[in-house]
Amino acid sequence: MNRSPAHQKWPDHKIVERHLQQRVQVFVAGELIADSSSVIQVDEDGSPARYYFPRSDVNGDKLIRTPKTTVCPFKGTAHYFSVNAGGARFDDVVWTYEDPYEEHAGLQDRLAFWNEQSPAIQIKL
Repeated sequence: MNRSPAHQKWPDHKIVERHLQQRVQVFVAGELIADSSSVIQVDEDGSPARYYFPRSDVNGDKLIRTPKTTVCPFKGTAHYFSVNAGGARFDDVVWTYEDPYEEHAGLQDRLAFWNEQSPAIQIKL
């Protein structure tokens, strides 16, 4: 794992990770896709709260890996999945950091949902 170049360049940018002490669920088109009591909430300057689920607590049968990647200068390269649920496909609405920068090693292989991409994606705390 490498260190984040962005944390060194912008040391005032805040990204706070905390383990939630409660159950969190994700529904897509009414189907339960993720259900966990081991979620990491990430609060980052300029972004809504994100919830990162262990892969074991996400229904992988509903995910389809896509070729899409993006690079966060703070966390690393994100790899994306689409979700098949409720008879529809929701493209590139789940991501994971498979090899994050060391400052965010706790997010490695966890899955987050881009719920504002569709009203069909609901996160329940």
